Amino acid sequence: MNRFDYVRAGSVAEALAAGAAPGAAYLAAGTNLLDLMKGGLATPRILVDVTRIPGLSAIETLSDGSTRIGALVRNSDLAHDPGFAARYPAVAEALLSGASAQLRNAATTGGNLMQRTRCPYFYDPASACNKREAGAGCAAIGGETRLHAVLGFTETCIAVQPSDLCVPLAALDAAVEIEGPQGARSVPLTDFHRLPGDAPERDTVLEPGALIVAVRLPPAAADFAAHARYLKVRDRTSYAFALVSAAAMLRLDGGRIGEARIALGGLALKPWRANGAERLLAGREPDAAAFREAAEAALDGARPSGEANAFKIELARRVVARALRLALAGTPERVPALPASPFAHPRAARQDIAAQAGATAHA
Repeated sequence: MNRFDYVRAGSVAEALAAGAAPGAAYLAAGTNLLDLMKGGLATPRILVDVTRIPGLSAIETLSDGSTRIGALVRNSDLAHDPGFAARYPAVAEALLSGASAQLRNAATTGGNLMQRTRCPYFYDPASACNKREAGAGCAAIGGETRLHAVLGFTETCIAVQPSDLCVPLAALDAAVEIEGPQGARSVPLTDFHRLPGDAPERDTVLEPGALIVAVRLPPAAADFAAHARYLKVRDRTSYAFALVSAAAMLRLDGGRIGEARIALGGLALKPWRANGAERLLAGREPDAAAFREAAEAALDGARPSGEANAFKIELARRVVARALRLALAGTPERVPALPASPFAHPRAARQDIAAQAGATAHA
């Protein structure tokens, strides 16, 4: 680990002043940043500790009905907040499906948005990586690509964004509140993370020295509370990043779908909002045929980025269709301890899900 100076900020203004220095990085929980520093992948000259800044650890319901989540709210505190989980159950489910209990107790909302890709070539200093060093090339292309992108990638980078939390936040039209040298601004979460384009070294639109202070959910986000699920498929039941994940939410109106929200994770360098699939479902009866069509539309344009990840496209279709069926069945009274585990469901429900998945696979 390189030598660095440490600054503890007592206010947002102090943090911005210290963060404006070249080579400065903000430190909250450090669950990703410290790993990057230990591996020599991040070499900040100044660490600006923002954990003591007052006012950034609150979950607030504002007068317009929106919900404001401070950037320093811990993942576990947010997931277990009864009022928040009741209004945004898919967000709570996503939080509880991520990492380990110990990490959830430390990780913060703002830090979660800033997670860097878990691409193994990014973490290997001996591998060429445009994300780590602009213009270096991408060793992942032509390499082991099982976990890599099938949407939105370019020849410069095929990595994926790893956050669970960001997927339902994208579906719910969350916005990121940012304080920076140029003042305050708000960015839709769907625009916050960047696709690689010709500058894959930039993960987000955050400018140097700017600081995330909160995430805000609009009042309409709570309209999906009765039919909202987050479904994550991964190689291990717990403590693994998503191969594919989906947030699916329905607002029913007279037995039909008034509005649908769908976002996917594990497929691109940003949470992938499936707007076309949402429009396709509006006004439809919520049945298996509609969900299969929506799943096809959600993966429109998907293509393998390597020999080993073509399976993710069909897997993602099935995850979307299944997440929609689960959402239609209704939000469970209690978030399952292990949301993606088949053991989270009663035997009869598992058999029903398996039968429906088989029908989808053979349709």
